[in-house]
Amino acid sequence: MVAVTADATVEDVAWITADHVSAAGAARRAAAALAERVGMGPDRVGEIGLAVTELTANLVKHAGSGAVLLRLRHAAAGPVVEVVTADSGPGIGDVEAAVVDGTSSAGTLGIGLGAVVRLASTWDVWSRPGQGTVLTATFASEPGAPVPPRTAVGITRPMTGKEVCGDAYAVREDDGVRTLLLADGLGHGPLAAVASAEAVRAFRAAPPAGPADLLRAVHRALSGTRGAAAAVARLDGDAVRYAGVGNIAGVVDDGRTRRAMISHPGIVGAQARTIREVAYPLPTGAVVVMHSDGVTERQSFEPYPGLLGRTPLVVASVLLRDFGVRRDDASVVVARAGVAA
Repeated sequence: MVAVTADATVEDVAWITADHVSAAGAARRAAAALAERVGMGPDRVGEIGLAVTELTANLVKHAGSGAVLLRLRHAAAGPVVEVVTADSGPGIGDVEAAVVDGTSSAGTLGIGLGAVVRLASTWDVWSRPGQGTVLTATFASEPGAPVPPRTAVGITRPMTGKEVCGDAYAVREDDGVRTLLLADGLGHGPLAAVASAEAVRAFRAAPPAGPADLLRAVHRALSGTRGAAAAVARLDGDAVRYAGVGNIAGVVDDGRTRRAMISHPGIVGAQARTIREVAYPLPTGAVVVMHSDGVTERQSFEPYPGLLGRTPLVVASVLLRDFGVRRDDASVVVARAGVAA
C-alpha cells in the first residue's frame, strides 16, 4: 500500500515472517531485489543484503520468531530502502554494547550489529528485557548519504492471508504545517485498497485547507467507491485540529496525559452527515497517533519506558506489533509535535 509524504512516497513492499533460519535468505533476496529495482549499484545491493540477513538471523536466533518489513521510500534526494524488524523475544539489555564491533551471536553471519549500523544511513531501536525489540534501518543509494529524519510516518499491514492492505495514509505539508490522513477502505482486499488509494489521491490534490474541508474533498472523491473510514489531523502550533468519520481512532499523548480525538459515525463516500473539526491541545514533545480499527485502542506508552523518545517509525512499529490484530488490515500513523516533517 502506498503512502505519500510532502517529499516522498513510501511503499510497504513486503512483510516477511521470520520463524526459521531460512527466513534470512528470503529477506536478503527480497531486500536485494528491492535495491536493484530502484537502480542501486551492486556494492550497495550487497551491503543491504548483508545487513538484512544479519538482522533477520539475529531475530530468529534470539527471539525465535518475528517479522521483517521491507519498505521503499522515493525521496527527493533519491530512493531509500527501509527495514523494520520486530519481535517479542527477550529484548536487548544493553543496546550500546550490542552495537560494539565483534558482538555477534552464533548462527549469524558474524558481522555484528555494529557493522549493520555502519552500513545503514540511519537506524533506531527500542528494546527492553522481556519486551522484545523493534529496530529500523534506512539505506540510501550511497553509503554516508544524508537521509533526513522524518517526524510523521505511517505503517500498514494486510490481514493474515491477504496480499493487499485496504488501509492507506498520507502526510502533506502546507507552509510548514503538517496534515495527516488515515483511510480504511471498507472490507478487505483490492476494492478496499482502491477506496483508500482514492482517499490519498484526493487528499493530496486538494488545495490547502483545514481538516474538515479536506475530509469533505475526500468524501466527494470516494462517491464511486465502496467508501472508507477516514480522518484528517493538522498539527498547527500548540493544537491539533481533527476531523474523522468512521472507525479511525486518534490520540494525543505526551507520556503523562492521553487525550482521545473523536471521529463521528458514518462512511466517507456514502454517509458522512457529520464532518466536524475539533481542536485539541498539543503539548511540546507529544505525539499524535492515528490508527484504523485493525489496531486496538488499549495502547499506552506507560508500559514502554523510553519509547516516546524514539523515532515515529519505531513508535508506530511497536504499536502495530503489540496492538495490531491479524484478522483485519492494520495501520498506524505517528507524528511528533513541534517539528516539521
